[in-house]
Amino acid sequence: MANTYMCGQKDTRPWGTWEVVDCGKGFCVKHITVNPGEILSLQLHHFRAEHWIIVAGEATVTLGEMEINKKAGESVYIPVETKHRIQNKSAAMMEFIEIQIGDNLDENDIVRFEDRYGRIK
Repeated sequence: MANTYMCGQKDTRPWGTWEVVDCGKGFCVKHITVNPGEILSLQLHHFRAEHWIIVAGEATVTLGEMEINKKAGESVYIPVETKHRIQNKSAAMMEFIEIQIGDNLDENDIVRFEDRYGRIK
């Protein structure tokens, strides 16, 4: 099991921020903020599943062909190889906890299909 994340690792993206709050063999936990009006890329992962728990604000989640609205206290599970994204359509900051589970946890395991910020390879 490969995990290239380290506790305390963080990054600022065009849509907000992420920070690794815990990690170990086969799992990684991130705290993610999404700025008002922003959206992450439509993507999938070959090696990991994710569980998102909304902790502040409201989120619009694309999961496969479905679009689901979630609010603080609600969660969504994203299976391996499932297209997904999260969007903050509100005027307030949105925050969620992302729990990654898999054999290969790495930022390189992102296949983008749509991206507002020109990051499709």
